[in-house]
Amino acid sequence: MYQIGDSIECFGIGVVLRSENPAFQVGDHLHGSHPFQEYFVLQQTDSLIKIHNEYHLPWSVFVGIAGLSGKTAYFGWKEHSRAKKGEVAFVTSGAGAVGSFVIQLAKRDGMRVIASAGSDDKVEFLKELGADVAFNYKTTKTSEILAKEGPINVYWDNVGGETLEAALHAAAKHARFIECGMISTYDGSSQSISNLISIIPKEISINGFVTTTLSPKYLETFEREVPALVASKELMYREVVTRGLENAEVAFDDFIKGALTGKSVVIVADE
Repeated sequence: MYQIGDSIECFGIGVVLRSENPAFQVGDHLHGSHPFQEYFVLQQTDSLIKIHNEYHLPWSVFVGIAGLSGKTAYFGWKEHSRAKKGEVAFVTSGAGAVGSFVIQLAKRDGMRVIASAGSDDKVEFLKELGADVAFNYKTTKTSEILAKEGPINVYWDNVGGETLEAALHAAAKHARFIECGMISTYDGSSQSISNLISIIPKEISINGFVTTTLSPKYLETFEREVPALVASKELMYREVVTRGLENAEVAFDDFIKGALTGKSVVIVADE
């Protein structure tokens, strides 16, 4: 719980201006949990990761597809999807920073991908990412799309609620559900799922995960593969950049409302 006057912390990138730690040098770019401040002093450095950026990517990439968002998608998918060529995956919030990477991971594994988003512009982005079926869940019923295009073998859940219920109804035998988030409940509302019983006869696996827990298993491969794929343009990404701490509130509000396509990046201070 934050107190009034405290700095909000978020995963980001900071540049070392002074160091009394031999592991870090002036000019190093460090990824970790940083406060929303132009200048700050870190005493605990165990969780900091030095970014080498050998492909000279924009630094914002390392808070998006090559940062926590990308790790969330990559770690969760590699651990729980058990993807097979020709199977069907359903990805919600497909135009977001995590979902957009999941779509591409599923396609790289040879899957047929159904993806949803909340506007027609976002649906066009889903198609650019390679989604085989892309739809606007605000104008088209998810249950109808899944009935036509399913059954689904893998469900990447970013929203919960009635979409989760629709996915359970359309799930194939031995489907894998990967629970990444439930944004439909972030405003404090909740909805009971009426068909949870289908987990049993369909033998569905449902897994939640924490990115940091999976980091020791997948981080090295992620850091070797993902920046290279971004540099070669084999992986696509979008970002919405907001400049200035005074505008961070607007960026956060737009994120919660689902008004953004891709990763929301706040630049608190330029180098």
